[in-house]
Amino acid sequence: MPSTVIQKALERLGVEREGVLLVHSAFKPLSKDGYDPVQVLEGIVDYMKPGTLLMPTMSWRFVNAAHPVFDELQTPSNTGILTEIFRIRYAETRSCHPTHSVAGKGRLAHHMLNSHYLDDTPCSPRSPFGLHAQHNGWILMMGISIDCCTLIHAVEEVMAPELYLKPSSQRETYLCLNRTGGERTVTLRRHRFLPRNYFQFQDALASKDLLRITRIDNTVCRAFRAGDMTRVVTDRLKEAPDAIIAKPGDRYRMM
Repeated sequence: MPSTVIQKALERLGVEREGVLLVHSAFKPLSKDGYDPVQVLEGIVDYMKPGTLLMPTMSWRFVNAAHPVFDELQTPSNTGILTEIFRIRYAETRSCHPTHSVAGKGRLAHHMLNSHYLDDTPCSPRSPFGLHAQHNGWILMMGISIDCCTLIHAVEEVMAPELYLKPSSQRETYLCLNRTGGERTVTLRRHRFLPRNYFQFQDALASKDLLRITRIDNTVCRAFRAGDMTRVVTDRLKEAPDAIIAKPGDRYRMM
């Protein structure tokens, strides 16, 4: 069964069922091997039933200055088919945030998602990404590379906000609607669009034996502790606040 294959991969990575797992995903590699997205999700959801499962359901393609309304139940995710199916079929809650929402299910989901709207940056310490690091949960990059690890933005915001965030004078205002009909006004400083080299942190984790890797057929899965990634990035930015900005010859992504 495909769901069993997924669960065995999580076991190999050492992810605790009763812990917290945040999954970044790309389904295309799995689809090439004949996997069905619902079966993949059923495997992950069932594995994490005793704990907490989170998936980014970001909507920055749909919610912007021209369309400044976010609806927890109606606004789609632009971070892949697995996240969209998860938010519709499995999630119990979704953080109230116009661009960087996270959907969740399980024991700590409401605790980790209900304060996301309180700050004016996407990945603040009270966001699901900041709280995930505090809980030292697992992050799984399933079929997707490290440059999609949103947790690194959380460290940028704390360590060097003047470099990585737009100034306060460029705050944007959004209306966010939750699933019970409540309304919140959220102000937001977006991240600057920069050439970011996140691959250096994958290398740093690997050098410290803090990166675990397995495969689901031809799909590469990388997993690491949120606390370990936070420490690695924090230490690097203490040395050089601009270390994330790509230099000539670096492997990078504009984001």
